[in-house]
Amino acid sequence: MTVPSHELMGSVTAESGIDGQPMLDETQVPGRASVVWRRFRHQKTALLGLILVFLLVLLAFVGIHLTAWKYTDHDFNALQIGPSLAHGRHAHWFGTDLTGKDLFAATMRGAQKSIVIGLLVALLATGTAALVGSFAGYFGGWTDRVLMWIVDLLLIVPSFLIIAILTPKFRSFWLFVLLLGMFIWQITARIVRGQTLSLREREYVLAAKYMGVGGPRIIFRHVLPNLASLLIIDATINVSVAIITETGLSFFGFGVQPPDISLGTLIADAQASATVYPWLFLFPAGFLVLFVLAVNLIGNGLRDALDPSSGKSQ
Repeated sequence: MTVPSHELMGSVTAESGIDGQPMLDETQVPGRASVVWRRFRHQKTALLGLILVFLLVLLAFVGIHLTAWKYTDHDFNALQIGPSLAHGRHAHWFGTDLTGKDLFAATMRGAQKSIVIGLLVALLATGTAALVGSFAGYFGGWTDRVLMWIVDLLLIVPSFLIIAILTPKFRSFWLFVLLLGMFIWQITARIVRGQTLSLREREYVLAAKYMGVGGPRIIFRHVLPNLASLLIIDATINVSVAIITETGLSFFGFGVQPPDISLGTLIADAQASATVYPWLFLFPAGFLVLFVLAVNLIGNGLRDALDPSSGKSQ
Protein backbone atom coordinates (compact mmCIF):
# COMPACT_ATOMS: atom_id res chain seq x y z
CA MET A 1 0.00 0.00 0.00
CA THR A 2 1.28 3.43 -0.92
CA VAL A 3 1.80 5.86 1.97
CA PRO A 4 0.57 9.41 1.23
CA SER A 5 3.41 11.84 0.87
CA HIS A 6 2.03 14.29 3.46
CA GLU A 7 1.82 11.50 6.08
CA LEU A 8 5.36 10.41 5.26
CA MET A 9 6.64 13.96 5.63
CA GLY A 10 4.73 14.34 8.88
CA SER A 11 6.27 11.21 10.35
CA VAL A 12 9.75 12.27 9.31
CA THR A 13 9.24 15.76 10.75
CA ALA A 14 7.95 14.42 14.05
CA GLU A 15 10.76 11.93 14.53
CA SER A 16 13.76 13.67 13.02
CA GLY A 17 15.13 17.13 12.58
CA ILE A 18 17.72 18.65 10.33
CA ASP A 19 20.07 16.10 8.74
CA GLY A 20 17.96 13.29 10.10
CA GLN A 21 18.98 13.92 13.74
CA PRO A 22 16.35 12.94 16.32
CA MET A 23 14.50 15.83 17.89
CA LEU A 24 13.89 16.14 21.62
CA ASP A 25 10.32 15.95 22.79
CA GLU A 26 9.23 18.81 25.06
CA THR A 27 8.98 16.37 27.96
CA GLN A 28 12.66 15.49 27.45
CA VAL A 29 13.91 19.06 27.82
CA PRO A 30 15.50 19.33 31.30
CA GLY A 31 14.17 22.00 33.63
CA ARG A 32 16.30 24.57 35.40
CA ALA A 33 16.38 22.55 38.60
CA SER A 34 17.67 19.50 36.73
CA VAL A 35 20.37 21.53 35.01
CA VAL A 36 21.49 23.11 38.29
CA TRP A 37 21.57 19.73 40.04
CA ARG A 38 23.60 18.20 37.20
CA ARG A 39 26.14 21.00 37.44
CA PHE A 40 26.17 20.82 41.24
CA ARG A 41 26.75 17.05 41.50
CA HIS A 42 29.70 17.26 39.13
CA GLN A 43 31.58 19.25 41.79
CA LYS A 44 33.19 16.91 44.27
CA THR A 45 33.77 19.53 46.96
CA ALA A 46 30.15 20.70 46.81
CA LEU A 47 28.88 17.13 47.11
CA LEU A 48 31.26 16.56 50.00
CA GLY A 49 29.84 19.64 51.73
CA LEU A 50 26.26 18.45 51.15
CA ILE A 51 27.01 15.00 52.55
CA LEU A 52 28.87 16.47 55.50
CA VAL A 53 25.99 18.84 56.36
CA PHE A 54 23.52 15.96 56.17
CA LEU A 55 25.63 13.78 58.46
CA LEU A 56 26.26 16.55 60.99
CA VAL A 57 22.58 17.53 61.16
CA LEU A 58 21.66 13.85 61.50
CA LEU A 59 24.22 13.45 64.26
CA ALA A 60 22.98 16.53 66.12
CA PHE A 61 19.27 15.65 66.04
CA VAL A 62 19.37 11.84 66.06
CA GLY A 63 22.71 11.02 67.65
CA ILE A 64 21.72 12.67 70.91
CA HIS A 65 19.17 9.87 71.42
CA LEU A 66 21.83 7.18 71.07
CA THR A 67 23.40 7.98 74.44
CA ALA A 68 21.86 7.37 77.84
CA TRP A 69 22.92 10.83 79.02
CA LYS A 70 21.08 14.13 78.64
CA TYR A 71 22.80 17.49 78.43
CA THR A 72 21.38 18.39 81.84
CA ASP A 73 22.67 15.22 83.56
CA HIS A 74 25.75 15.14 85.75
CA ASP A 75 27.83 12.05 86.51
CA PHE A 76 29.58 12.86 89.78
CA ASN A 77 31.53 9.60 89.54
CA ALA A 78 33.20 10.74 86.33
CA LEU A 79 34.49 14.30 86.67
CA GLN A 80 36.61 15.59 83.76
CA ILE A 81 37.35 12.16 82.31
CA GLY A 82 38.51 11.78 78.73
CA PRO A 83 36.55 10.32 75.82
CA SER A 84 35.65 6.66 76.24
CA LEU A 85 33.61 4.06 74.32
CA ALA A 86 33.36 1.62 77.21
CA HIS A 87 29.94 0.65 78.61
CA GLY A 88 28.09 1.40 75.36
CA ARG A 89 25.25 3.94 75.70
CA HIS A 90 26.32 4.75 79.26
CA ALA A 91 29.83 5.73 78.20
CA HIS A 92 30.96 9.33 77.92
CA TRP A 93 31.94 9.32 74.24
CA PHE A 94 33.28 12.89 74.26
CA GLY A 95 34.32 12.86 77.92
CA THR A 96 32.92 15.00 80.74
CA ASP A 97 33.54 18.45 82.18
CA LEU A 98 34.29 19.63 85.73
CA THR A 99 30.71 18.98 86.90
CA GLY A 100 30.41 15.57 85.26
CA LYS A 101 28.26 16.79 82.35
CA ASP A 102 28.40 14.46 79.34
CA LEU A 103 30.12 16.44 76.59
CA PHE A 104 28.62 14.42 73.73
CA ALA A 105 25.06 15.20 74.81
CA ALA A 106 26.00 18.82 75.48
CA THR A 107 27.72 19.21 72.10
CA MET A 108 24.76 17.72 70.24
CA ARG A 109 22.35 19.99 72.11
CA GLY A 110 24.55 23.00 71.41
CA ALA A 111 24.81 22.02 67.75
CA GLN A 112 21.02 21.77 67.51
CA LYS A 113 20.62 25.27 68.88
CA SER A 114 23.31 26.75 66.64
CA ILE A 115 21.96 25.05 63.50
CA VAL A 116 18.39 26.20 64.19
CA ILE A 117 19.60 29.74 64.83
CA GLY A 118 21.62 29.71 61.60
CA LEU A 119 18.69 28.51 59.49
CA LEU A 120 16.13 30.87 61.04
CA VAL A 121 18.40 33.91 60.83
CA ALA A 122 19.35 33.11 57.21
CA LEU A 123 15.67 32.76 56.25
CA LEU A 124 14.75 36.00 58.01
CA ALA A 125 17.70 38.00 56.67
CA THR A 126 17.47 36.80 53.05
CA GLY A 127 13.69 37.20 52.98
CA THR A 128 13.89 40.73 54.37
CA ALA A 129 16.63 41.69 51.91
CA ALA A 130 14.61 40.32 49.00
CA LEU A 131 11.44 42.22 49.95
CA VAL A 132 13.06 45.52 50.87
CA GLY A 133 15.45 45.59 47.91
CA SER A 134 12.87 44.56 45.30
CA PHE A 135 10.18 46.96 46.50
CA ALA A 136 12.66 49.84 46.71
CA GLY A 137 14.06 49.16 43.26
CA TYR A 138 10.73 48.57 41.53
CA PHE A 139 8.61 51.40 42.93
CA GLY A 140 11.37 54.01 43.32
CA GLY A 141 10.44 57.50 44.51
CA TRP A 142 9.50 57.90 48.16
CA THR A 143 9.33 54.13 48.66
CA ASP A 144 12.93 53.80 47.55
CA ARG A 145 14.12 56.76 49.63
CA VAL A 146 12.40 55.64 52.84
CA LEU A 147 13.51 52.00 52.58
CA MET A 148 17.10 52.93 51.73
CA TRP A 149 17.12 55.41 54.63
CA ILE A 150 16.17 52.53 56.95
CA VAL A 151 18.93 50.39 55.42
CA ASP A 152 21.52 53.14 55.93
CA LEU A 153 20.33 53.68 59.51
CA LEU A 154 20.67 49.99 60.40
CA LEU A 155 24.13 49.90 58.83
CA ILE A 156 25.45 52.47 61.28
CA VAL A 157 23.59 51.25 64.37
CA PRO A 158 25.94 49.43 66.80
CA SER A 159 24.28 46.03 66.44
CA PHE A 160 26.63 44.27 68.85
CA LEU A 161 25.77 46.74 71.60
CA ILE A 162 22.00 46.41 71.07
CA ILE A 163 22.13 42.59 71.12
CA ALA A 164 24.42 42.65 74.16
CA ILE A 165 21.98 44.87 76.07
CA LEU A 166 18.64 43.31 75.11
CA THR A 167 19.35 39.56 74.91
CA PRO A 168 20.64 38.99 78.49
CA LYS A 169 17.88 41.24 79.85
CA PHE A 170 14.91 39.48 78.23
CA ARG A 171 16.51 36.00 77.84
CA SER A 172 14.32 35.32 74.83
CA PHE A 173 15.48 32.94 72.11
CA TRP A 174 13.16 34.47 69.52
CA LEU A 175 14.27 37.99 70.37
CA PHE A 176 17.88 36.92 69.86
CA VAL A 177 17.06 35.42 66.45
CA LEU A 178 15.14 38.57 65.47
CA LEU A 179 17.97 40.88 66.52
CA LEU A 180 20.57 38.73 64.79
CA GLY A 181 18.59 38.65 61.55
CA MET A 182 17.91 42.39 61.73
CA PHE A 183 21.51 43.41 61.20
CA ILE A 184 22.84 41.15 58.41
CA TRP A 185 20.52 41.81 55.45
CA GLN A 186 21.28 45.41 54.51
CA ILE A 187 24.09 44.82 52.01
CA THR A 188 22.09 42.16 50.18
CA ALA A 189 19.08 44.51 50.07
CA ARG A 190 21.16 47.10 48.24
CA ILE A 191 22.34 44.48 45.74
CA VAL A 192 18.76 43.30 45.16
CA ARG A 193 17.67 46.91 44.66
CA GLY A 194 20.33 47.43 42.00
CA GLN A 195 19.32 44.24 40.18
CA THR A 196 15.63 45.21 40.37
CA LEU A 197 16.34 48.59 38.77
CA SER A 198 17.60 46.67 35.75
CA LEU A 199 14.89 44.00 35.73
CA ARG A 200 12.00 46.48 35.86
CA GLU A 201 13.00 47.71 32.39
CA ARG A 202 12.86 44.24 30.81
CA GLU A 203 10.23 43.53 28.15
CA TYR A 204 8.29 40.95 30.14
CA VAL A 205 8.00 43.29 33.14
CA LEU A 206 6.88 46.20 30.97
CA ALA A 207 4.36 43.95 29.21
CA ALA A 208 2.90 42.82 32.53
CA LYS A 209 2.69 46.43 33.69
CA TYR A 210 0.88 47.52 30.51
CA MET A 211 -1.58 44.64 30.98
CA GLY A 212 -2.55 46.10 34.35
CA VAL A 213 -0.73 43.65 36.61
CA GLY A 214 -0.05 45.18 40.03
CA GLY A 215 3.43 46.01 41.26
CA PRO A 216 3.58 43.46 44.14
CA ARG A 217 2.42 40.68 41.81
CA ILE A 218 5.07 41.60 39.24
CA ILE A 219 7.71 41.54 41.97
CA PHE A 220 6.74 38.08 43.21
CA ARG A 221 6.10 36.55 39.78
CA HIS A 222 8.83 38.12 37.66
CA VAL A 223 11.45 40.02 39.66
CA LEU A 224 12.22 37.72 42.60
CA PRO A 225 12.26 34.48 40.52
CA ASN A 226 14.95 36.06 38.34
CA LEU A 227 16.96 36.85 41.47
CA ALA A 228 16.65 33.32 42.87
CA SER A 229 20.31 32.50 42.18
CA LEU A 230 21.52 35.51 44.16
CA LEU A 231 19.11 34.86 47.02
CA ILE A 232 19.96 31.15 47.33
CA ILE A 233 23.66 31.89 47.52
CA ASP A 234 23.04 34.70 50.00
CA ALA A 235 21.00 32.35 52.20
CA THR A 236 23.82 29.79 52.39
CA ILE A 237 26.29 32.52 53.28
CA ASN A 238 23.95 33.87 55.94
CA VAL A 239 23.74 30.45 57.60
CA SER A 240 27.50 30.51 58.20
CA VAL A 241 27.49 34.18 59.21
CA ALA A 242 24.64 33.63 61.68
CA ILE A 243 26.26 30.59 63.31
CA ILE A 244 29.63 32.31 63.66
CA THR A 245 28.01 35.50 64.99
CA GLU A 246 25.90 33.52 67.46
CA THR A 247 28.99 31.64 68.60
CA GLY A 248 30.90 34.86 69.15
CA LEU A 249 28.05 36.52 71.05
CA SER A 250 27.45 33.41 73.18
CA PHE A 251 31.19 33.22 73.86
CA PHE A 252 30.98 36.66 75.48
CA GLY A 253 27.73 35.82 77.27
CA PHE A 254 25.43 37.88 75.04
CA GLY A 255 23.88 35.11 72.96
CA VAL A 256 22.09 31.96 74.09
CA GLN A 257 21.38 32.30 77.79
CA PRO A 258 21.61 29.64 80.56
CA PRO A 259 20.29 27.09 81.27
CA ASP A 260 20.23 26.55 77.49
CA ILE A 261 23.50 25.97 75.67
CA SER A 262 25.01 26.43 72.22
CA LEU A 263 28.37 25.71 70.66
CA GLY A 264 29.44 29.22 71.63
CA THR A 265 28.66 28.72 75.33
CA LEU A 266 30.46 25.36 75.33
CA ILE A 267 33.56 26.90 73.76
CA ALA A 268 33.43 29.76 76.26
CA ASP A 269 33.19 27.35 79.20
CA ALA A 270 36.13 25.32 77.89
CA GLN A 271 38.54 28.17 77.19
CA ALA A 272 40.13 28.15 80.65
CA SER A 273 40.98 24.44 80.53
CA ALA A 274 41.50 23.97 76.80
CA THR A 275 45.19 23.10 77.17
CA VAL A 276 44.73 20.79 80.17
CA TYR A 277 41.51 19.05 79.12
CA PRO A 278 41.54 19.57 75.33
CA TRP A 279 38.43 17.47 74.59
CA LEU A 280 36.28 20.11 76.28
CA PHE A 281 37.28 22.58 73.56
CA LEU A 282 38.05 20.40 70.55
CA PHE A 283 34.70 18.64 70.13
CA PRO A 284 32.43 21.74 70.16
CA ALA A 285 34.94 23.77 68.13
CA GLY A 286 35.50 20.90 65.71
CA PHE A 287 31.76 20.51 65.09
CA LEU A 288 31.47 24.25 64.49
CA VAL A 289 34.37 24.35 62.02
CA LEU A 290 33.17 21.29 60.09
CA PHE A 291 29.61 22.56 59.78
CA VAL A 292 30.57 26.08 58.68
CA LEU A 293 33.12 24.66 56.21
CA ALA A 294 30.51 22.30 54.75
CA VAL A 295 27.94 25.09 54.34
CA ASN A 296 30.53 27.24 52.58
CA LEU A 297 31.35 24.37 50.21
CA ILE A 298 27.67 24.08 49.36
CA GLY A 299 27.47 27.83 48.79
CA ASN A 300 30.45 27.74 46.43
CA GLY A 301 28.92 24.81 44.57
CA LEU A 302 25.58 26.56 44.19
CA ARG A 303 27.31 29.69 42.94
CA ASP A 304 29.06 27.73 40.19
CA ALA A 305 25.97 25.67 39.35
CA LEU A 306 23.68 28.69 39.09
CA ASP A 307 26.17 30.76 37.07
CA PRO A 308 26.15 29.58 33.42
CA SER A 309 29.36 31.52 32.72
CA SER A 310 31.31 29.60 35.36
CA GLY A 311 33.75 27.10 33.96
CA LYS A 312 33.18 24.79 36.93
CA SER A 313 29.49 24.54 36.23
CA GLN A 314 29.93 22.74 32.92
